[in-house]
Formats: sequence, structure tokens, C-alpha cells
Amino acid sequence: MQKKKHIVKHLISIIFIIIILSVFFHFYQKLNYNDFVKAEYVLGTSKFERDANVKSGKVNSYKIENTNYNDAMFYETVQVIPNTAYRVTCKIKTENVQSQHENTDSGAHISIADTLEKSDNVVGTTDWTTVTFYFNSKNRTEVKVGFRLGGYEDSCIGTAWFSDFIIESGIVDESNTWNFLCILFDNVDVNISEENTQKNIKLQLTQIHKDDVTNTMRRFASSMEEISLGKMKVNYDIIETTTPITRMSYDEENGYYVSGYDVKEVIDPYIQQGKYDHIFIAFRSGDINQEKNIKKDWIGLGYMEYRGIGFSNIRLPEDDHDYTYKYDSRINTFPEEVFVHEFLHTLERNAEEYGYERPQLHDNEKYGYQNMQLIGLKNWYQDYMNHTIKTQSGTIGLPSEIYTKKPVKTSDFSFSHRLNYFKEPENILEELHNIVEKVGILFNSLDN
Repeated sequence: MQKKKHIVKHLISIIFIIIILSVFFHFYQKLNYNDFVKAEYVLGTSKFERDANVKSGKVNSYKIENTNYNDAMFYETVQVIPNTAYRVTCKIKTENVQSQHENTDSGAHISIADTLEKSDNVVGTTDWTTVTFYFNSKNRTEVKVGFRLGGYEDSCIGTAWFSDFIIESGIVDESNTWNFLCILFDNVDVNISEENTQKNIKLQLTQIHKDDVTNTMRRFASSMEEISLGKMKVNYDIIETTTPITRMSYDEENGYYVSGYDVKEVIDPYIQQGKYDHIFIAFRSGDINQEKNIKKDWIGLGYMEYRGIGFSNIRLPEDDHDYTYKYDSRINTFPEEVFVHEFLHTLERNAEEYGYERPQLHDNEKYGYQNMQLIGLKNWYQDYMNHTIKTQSGTIGLPSEIYTKKPVKTSDFSFSHRLNYFKEPENILEELHNIVEKVGILFNSLDN
């Protein structure tokens, strides 16, 4: 009888322990973010948890709920090899996700923390959607890959679930041939703010504009090979769209301009082809910025990128007889200058991000180069591209390697290698191993 009571007590103890462990394991699974670090811009505004009810596969999804407008993410520090192509994919599901302001590049997405590098957004209420993000490590040895609800530009409200994380390395294309896309926007139909009132601007391209761009792109391809002394080659496509530009970005320095996000509906399908290394968009914008009293008016605007690809504005003149983009042996023998200049801003930016020393593109006068009749700054561009600008300490300019450092594309992953990050425990033993490991780390930190 005594032995029977002892067995019953023992069984009760075992059942009690199992219940305690089950409760503990339940909360562990709900709160465990593995090796991810949770971060939010406004502390206490977002809720992070593992969700067993909403998931795309066997493992609990990672949930971020912004109960008010916030920028929140969970990220993991990933060791990377410099100048290597990487691809990150995951699945995202959303519920009532919206940004605080209209037309901002925010939502649920993949990004690199503390940078502008990001994937497309998932907004509104959606089912599980596969999202892909490409990046080059450049001169970095580690990056913080984040899964984010919000963005650099704006905050978001709503709920997002993330699952099925994969990161792969690829092989970068190190050829010196660049593929350019030039998009002719036939129409501009935008509302701008002027002295607290809304003003509608409607403009159209003429056939003369289109012919000028076609001729100038042909000259651009030839000139880039010529003035780089063969260090880079150019292929290009020109496409025309009747889809109007209906929104423009604005900042105090440049006034109104078109960002990649402003025309994403047009350019996204071309980016997804994985073919192009740089995008020009050509359009008319009238005297919008003069009306805003912007001190620095521009005919081209560069140093921008969209989804990792260099992106430039080419503003076409109001006068069909303007010679900015026309060749004439008496007036302008370098009509492709605006295209050359704006693309060089992309190479300038790339050189900076790869850690190369280089002069500023706008510092031509500092080094004794003047804007000359007929050829503009062609001599400056040639010396800039060939590292032959003379100084007292030697020559400076862009490094020759920069011509092989192009954006990451799908073709870089024909032979990819999956990295051992974002790995989920596959069974109870691996889960218990993780728990023991985390407890060990906790006690070690307390001892220290």
C-alpha cells in the first residue's frame, strides 16, 4: 500500500513537472526570437511575439504589431564577405498595414539596419507573399539584416507576420559592360504645393524631345567607352510610356524631382527582369522649381538609387530648339554631357560606399578644370574616370575597379550558396539545446 502511494506521488510529480515544462515551453515559443534582436523607434509602441496561430509552415511566425505609428524590426547580424552578392527571401503576411503619410516607401519589408537598402513593401491586408531583397556587401564584413514594419521614410501602423527566412550568397558579375534603361515619360500630370495652395502641372513630350533623347543615348554609349579609355562598355534600351508621372518628391535643396518610388509602377517590372544596372528617366517638369524659388535649378539629377540600382532624372527643356541635348559643331559637340554627369554621380556614390578615396564630381574648379565652349566639362570627366587628375601628391580620380562593381541581379544567383543564418530548431531536442545554451549565456553574463 505504501509502495502504491509512493508510485502515485511520483506520477503526480512527473505530471506536475510536465505541466510546468509545457507552460514554460509555450511561453518560450511565444517569446523566443532565436538570434534576432528586437528594435523599435518609439519604445513600447510595438509588440513582438512568435505566433502559433498565423504561420505559413510548421514553425511559429514572427509577429510585429504596431499599435500606433512606429518603425519596428527584428534583425540578426550576418557575417559577410566584401564585394559579394547576397539574396534574402522571406514570406510576409499583413493586416491593416498603412503608413502615416501618403506615398512613402514604407510598409512590411526586408532591409539592412541603419541604411536605405531595402526590398519592396507589403501593405494593407494580404495573404502570405514572398519578398526578395538583393544587396552587395561592398566593403562590409557584417550587416544587420532586418525584417521591418515601418521604414526609413515613414512609420507604419498595423500587424505583420514574417516567416521562412533564407539568405544566400551568389557570384557577382565582374564584367565591365553596363546595361542602361532610359524611360521616356510622355506625360507629367502632378499636383504641387505652392504658397499653401495646390497647383496642377500637365506637360507632354514632343517628337523632337524623343528624337533628342534617342540620339543622345547613342552618343552616351559611345562616349562612355571613349572617355573611360575602354574601362567600361554600355548597352542600352529606350522605352516610351504613356503612363504619366503623377507624383514627385520634394526637398529644400533640389525642389521637386522624381524618385524611383514615385514611378515604381512603371520601373518595377523592368527591375524584376534582373537585366539593368542603371535607370535614366526623361521627362518635362516646366518651371516648377523656379516657381518655388529654388536657388539651384537643375537639368539632371543623380546620386540616387532605387532598390540598389542607380537612378537619374533627365529634365527635358521647354523649348524644342534648345541645344542642351542636340549635337551642333558650332554650339554643342557634347550633348550627352547631362547623361554622363548624372551617371558619374552613381559611380561617385559607389566608390564612396566601397571605401575608395575619390574627389567630388562637382570639384572640377578646385582642380583647375573649367566649363569649356562646345565640350563642357568633357576633359574633367575623362581625367576623373581615369584617375589622372593631377595634384601635388599624385593623381586622383575613380579607381579602375569601380567599373566592374555593378548592382546585384538575379543572374548572380545561378549558383548560390545558402548561409546558416535564421535557422529554426527542427525538433524538440534542438529546441531544448537552444534553451540550455541561452540559460548558459545568461548565467555567464551574471557571473561577469
